[in-house]
Amino acid sequence: MGCKLGKLAASSTGNRNSKLDDPPPPPPLDSRLPLSAKQKYNMLASWKGISRAMESTGVTMFLKLFEEHAELLELFTKFKELKTKEDQANSLELHEHATTVMRTLDEGIKGLDNLDAFFEYLHQVGASHRRIPGFKVDYFWKIEQPFLEAVKTTLGDRYTENVENIYNITIKFIIKTLVEGYDNANKTT
Repeated sequence: MGCKLGKLAASSTGNRNSKLDDPPPPPPLDSRLPLSAKQKYNMLASWKGISRAMESTGVTMFLKLFEEHAELLELFTKFKELKTKEDQANSLELHEHATTVMRTLDEGIKGLDNLDAFFEYLHQVGASHRRIPGFKVDYFWKIEQPFLEAVKTTLGDRYTENVENIYNITIKFIIKTLVEGYDNANKTT
């Protein structure tokens, strides 16, 4: 009667074969990802705070973009006439576009778990910018600092030096991927 029960009891009281009971090691990170496993974990955890405030973060990002690069406002037919920061901040069209851009970034960041899908998605987004009259590939890079400033504003005191470093790496990786998509679209057309 006690044979199977005894073995079961012994295994639950610490008489274990540690080789069999240890959790499997995590899968190795994709070498294309410029983040360590811990950085990726911290990025995804921190991003939850941004994803709860996507619209406001996006609007802040665009306000900072237009403050630094007013000439880029001309690319946006729906709100290019909005010359003051107050008009921009109150524009429904700008809010909608900011939310769309933040959703794209959200999709990219959540895609860090599947880099094939990440690259495919962001390459398509990058290529789609070829249809925007007057758009130049280097414009992608102009969003880097406004994005970082908007994230800092949203996260507040959760925006530590470590988090800043992770966001710097991540936004560069995203922009580089968008640029690749834009450039590769030129080769296939």
